[in-house]
Amino acid sequence: MCGIAGFIAPPDERADRSLLERMAATLRHRGPDAMGYHVDGRVGLAVARLRIIDLVRGDQPLANEDASIHVILNGEIYNFPALRDGLTARGHRFATASDTEVIAHAWEEAGEACLEDFNGMFAFALWDRRRQTLLLARDRMGEKPLYYARAGGWLVFASELRALLAHPAVGRRLDLEGVARYLAYDYVPDPHAIVQGVEKLPPAHRLIASDGKLSIQRYWEIPFRPDPALDEAACREEIRHRLDAAVRLRLTSDVPLGCFLSGGIDSTSVAATAARLCRGLRTFSVGFVEPDYDERGFARLVAERIGAVHEELVVSASDAGAVLPRLGLLLDEPIADMSFVPLYLLSCAARRHITVALTGDGGDELFAGYPAMAAAWWQSAFAALPRPVPAALRAAAERFPFTPEPLREFLDALAYRPSVRNQLLVGGVPPHRYAGLLSADARAQLATFDPYADIDRALDGCAVDDPTARLIYRYCKTYLAGQNLANADRASMATGLELRAPFLDHTFVEFTGRIPSRLKLRGLGQLKRLLKEALVDRLPPEIRARGKQGFGVPFGAWFRGPLAGALREILSPERMRAGGVFDPGAVERLVTEHIAGRRDQRKVLWALVVFELWRSAHLDQGR
Repeated sequence: MCGIAGFIAPPDERADRSLLERMAATLRHRGPDAMGYHVDGRVGLAVARLRIIDLVRGDQPLANEDASIHVILNGEIYNFPALRDGLTARGHRFATASDTEVIAHAWEEAGEACLEDFNGMFAFALWDRRRQTLLLARDRMGEKPLYYARAGGWLVFASELRALLAHPAVGRRLDLEGVARYLAYDYVPDPHAIVQGVEKLPPAHRLIASDGKLSIQRYWEIPFRPDPALDEAACREEIRHRLDAAVRLRLTSDVPLGCFLSGGIDSTSVAATAARLCRGLRTFSVGFVEPDYDERGFARLVAERIGAVHEELVVSASDAGAVLPRLGLLLDEPIADMSFVPLYLLSCAARRHITVALTGDGGDELFAGYPAMAAAWWQSAFAALPRPVPAALRAAAERFPFTPEPLREFLDALAYRPSVRNQLLVGGVPPHRYAGLLSADARAQLATFDPYADIDRALDGCAVDDPTARLIYRYCKTYLAGQNLANADRASMATGLELRAPFLDHTFVEFTGRIPSRLKLRGLGQLKRLLKEALVDRLPPEIRARGKQGFGVPFGAWFRGPLAGALREILSPERMRAGGVFDPGAVERLVTEHIAGRRDQRKVLWALVVFELWRSAHLDQGR
């Protein structure tokens, strides 16, 4: 695991190592163990390395036999031993036992088609001097990030936005459409970024720069080919077999390894499987004093049943308040996921013992485990009612100050087109609500902008009409890749901790695409029933019987109590006026309303807090 950065300079310039060093220095948190550079004419590659595989000889960049190809890698190629054996049999000679070196030889053998052979989570850059070609590639599901920018004749790329901002050709101008997307989704979906001129390479895509030309291509797609011959018993057996294989691959490490454990179905499935393959497994969980948010008891129960060495962390309002001043720097692009703070603190605690942690990320998306997914049917049913009925319900909910926020969001969503409705249950602030928070200038510039067009564009890639399949596809392409994985990557890599997600093994994902939808989503009371029954001997009965509990954080209560002062300071009229994006009076009214307990505004307030802390950390340095 690492942070990577680099560039191709304009034709009349040569690569400057000192510029590479400045970019890589911003990524040192991702790779605290070693720094590496390669300069070749106009091309520069840099890496901050976290040593995971081949601790002695694996420092990057790594090259092929004649050093005509150099590679820098953020992530892991899990099947590298098998690939290396095959390449060795074809005459390739290896100098290390690193997975990174495999990429160079695989490119020699198969060119850009080598990506089809990689099983891993990765973002890498490869420079081929002979072909004068740069290849950038990102893993299939989007576990590892990769930003790039074309500016002033430069092509600049990096693992995080902060490294691009260290390059003088990349400006620091805020993209207002990026802000609108951030508010609507809680993150900025790819290929967009919140800074003008910067883009994200989408998951399962490669970028090739050669002869002054740049092309971006998708090399893999989430498949949905339901197999009616698959009965439930066969599905259960295959899930077990494939999860075993995915976990086993992700246990390869030359450094200490453990599991994050929440006590939910997904993390328990991974930890219980890992414990069968790895003696003395360490597990880590986080909780809160507030009982409605605390899952430590369930995690502790699982750890005892699987024989893990377990550690717990309790996060208080004081702990969260201590993180707030650094939050803008920790998040190099705003993500309004409250779980970032406890996940970052858990990563800090775990990093004292391990360097790699397995997680349950992806289980909810692949097996339709979110209550919001089950609510899609009810949304369609309510939207089909005569138009005055939903409108009257929304008006009544708005007048009644104690309407539960989930109900308010459900009714709000009925006013939007079918492809968009479910997003309002997942997160974000709909345009009809955030418009009133914007400054007059920002509101005018965004008057005709539709942030939800990205949902329709994402769904264009789904080749099936099945509603459940399209829902899963959309969650994977947007919510999983854009929010959950990005949030986990920044929180963990801020401490130099690598996370691995067995459910996102692409062969596992491909198999789930063969499972008929009727076995995945059967209503709110049977979420993830298939996965639970497949792993019945690994999941304690108390865990199987649990309802879905999201990773909630009590910021709502904290903002009315011990963090009320911090909330007022961060969102003060002076700071809102200086930022120029939000209306100071409108934001102040939200703050007052929440602190007084008149309405729960924690979601929108958290989004504003994260944005302001990010803006002041990154844009106030503008040049």
